Amino acid sequence: MRPTQLVVGSFLVAIVTGTGALLLPASYQGRAPTPLEAAFTATSATTVTGLGVVDTQTFWTPLGQLVILTLIKLGGLGVMTFTSLLGLVILRRLGLTQRLDAAASTRAEGIGDLPRVLRALILYSTAVEASVALLLSLRFWLGAGMSPGQALWQGVFHAVSAFNNAGFALFSDNLMGFVSDPFICLPIAAAIILGGLGLPVVLTLRRDLRRPERWNLTVRLVLVGTAVLLVGGTLMYLVLEWSNPRTLGGLDPASRVLAAFFQSVTTRTAGFNTLDYGQMHPVTLFATDVLMFIGGGPAGTASGVKITTASVLLFIVLAEIRGEGAVHAFGRRLSRTTHREAITVIMLSATAIAVATMALMGLSSFTTDQILFECVSAFSTVGLSTGITAQLPPAAQGILMLLMFVGRIGPATVAGSLALTDRTRHFEYPKERPLIG
Repeated sequence: MRPTQLVVGSFLVAIVTGTGALLLPASYQGRAPTPLEAAFTATSATTVTGLGVVDTQTFWTPLGQLVILTLIKLGGLGVMTFTSLLGLVILRRLGLTQRLDAAASTRAEGIGDLPRVLRALILYSTAVEASVALLLSLRFWLGAGMSPGQALWQGVFHAVSAFNNAGFALFSDNLMGFVSDPFICLPIAAAIILGGLGLPVVLTLRRDLRRPERWNLTVRLVLVGTAVLLVGGTLMYLVLEWSNPRTLGGLDPASRVLAAFFQSVTTRTAGFNTLDYGQMHPVTLFATDVLMFIGGGPAGTASGVKITTASVLLFIVLAEIRGEGAVHAFGRRLSRTTHREAITVIMLSATAIAVATMALMGLSSFTTDQILFECVSAFSTVGLSTGITAQLPPAAQGILMLLMFVGRIGPATVAGSLALTDRTRHFEYPKERPLIG
C-alpha cells in the first residue's frame, strides 16, 4: 500500500470508528442521532473542522464529548504520526516504511531525526494544551462561576480544540458570550497561533530563536505571513464591521479591537467565533473566505492551502510583473518544482470549492455568499458558519463532509493515493509558447 493511501485509509478508519462511538446510547442525550449526524460530527472532529449539525453542548453526553475530543486530538496530530509514535514507545524503534510514512506526515527533514521530531511534537502539544487549559479552567471557575470539575473539563476541551484548530466549543453560541473577555479570548488565540505555525517552525525557533540568519525559507514565510495576516485581518474586521450594530458596533472600543483580533486569528482554520458571522456584511464574509482559504503553516494543525503556498504564488506573480526569469524570496531562489506544487495545490483547491459551491447552490436556496462561505470553511477545515449547516439537505451535508476530508488530507495527497503508478515520461515534446491574456 502506498503511503498516501495509508494516510487516507487511517483517517477513514478514525471517522468510521468515531461514527460508531457517537451512535452508542451512552454518547447522546434525548433523541438518537441519525447516522448522517454522527458521521458528520465524526468527520468534522477528525478533520479538526468544527462544523456541526447538532449542538455539541446539549446533544452529546460527556462521553460523546470525550469521543469528539479524542477525534480532534487524533486528527490534529495526524493519524499516521500518532500510530508511529505508538510504535516508537512500544517497540523502541520503527521500521523503514513507518519512518518514511511518519516523516511525510510531520514534514521531518531527515529519517534519523524522526524519533526526536515525534517526541518534540507530543511534548510541545501537551505543554501548550496544558498551559492553556490551566488558564481557561481558572477563568471558568473564578470568573464564570462554574464548579471546579466543570471548569476543568471546559478548560481542557477548549484548550485541545484550540491548539488543534478544531473550533468545537461546549457553548451553544460558541464563544460569543466571552467576546469582551481577554482571559478567555487571548489564551485560546495563543493556542490557535501556536498550533497553526507548524512543528518545523517551532523546532527551528526553539533551536535558533536568537539566530534568525539560520532560519530556513519556510520559517521566514510562515512568520512573516502570519504577522501580515493577523494585522491585516484585524484591520479588515475593524474597518468593515466597526459600525455594524449586530457585530462590532455594539461593543466598546477595546472590546471591538479584541473581537477583531480574535476573528483574524480564528478564521485561519480554527473556527471559534465571538461574533455572529450570519450578521456580517457580505464583503466581510468574502474577505473572511480569503483568510480561510490561505490557512496556517505547513505540518501544523491548521489547514487551508497554507501560508507558504500562497506566498510562493505571490512571489511568482511579482517575478512575472518585474520580468524576472527566476523567482526569489528572502534571498532564496524558488525551484520550478516548488512553482508547480504551489500552483497545483491552489488550482485543485479552488476547483474543489467551486464545484462544491455550484452543487450546494443547486441543492439549497441560500444565498451565494452563504454557500461559498460554508464551502470554503469546510474545505479549509475552519468550522465557521453563517448558521446554515444544520438546515442544508442531507446531500449537501454529504458534500461538506467530502470537502472536509479532502481539505484535511490535501488535494495532492488524495490524488496521489488514487494513482496506481508514478508515470515517468522518457521523451520531451517540442517547446512552443501560446498567447496568454
